[in-house]
Amino acid sequence: MVTIKVVNKGHQPLPVYATEQSAGMDLRANLDAPITLHPLERVIIKTGLHIALPAGFEAQVRPRSGLALKYGITVLNSPGTIDADYRGEIGVLLINLSQEDFVIHDGERIAQMVIARHEQGSFVEVTQLDETERGEGGYGHTGVQ
Repeated sequence: MVTIKVVNKGHQPLPVYATEQSAGMDLRANLDAPITLHPLERVIIKTGLHIALPAGFEAQVRPRSGLALKYGITVLNSPGTIDADYRGEIGVLLINLSQEDFVIHDGERIAQMVIARHEQGSFVEVTQLDETERGEGGYGHTGVQ
């Protein structure tokens, strides 16, 4: 388990894993008043959290499946990436894809955050790539069956 430094400038508890094998921790809305999210409207919901990840790690902000299924609420830039050198407040960019207003209340679990290792790459320009069985087959090239 990696140690993450956190400053909580909000009034919600720190994120925790719901179960022993959970991949994500729930992020909570840190609001002074409820916010109504109208159909197709998007808004950044602040969490009050500021984190310092170790080099080689990122935090991914992802939708909560229950909000997406039941209410059509999802994270617009999913997954959102929090880089190891970012020190600002974590905000969650939500969008309402339903046809009904959705009210976000203080303390509501609005997204989940997954901590992941990552690698940086460096490009080497070449004139030709090696051949593969797939080749240039792209979106849907293998069919649905």
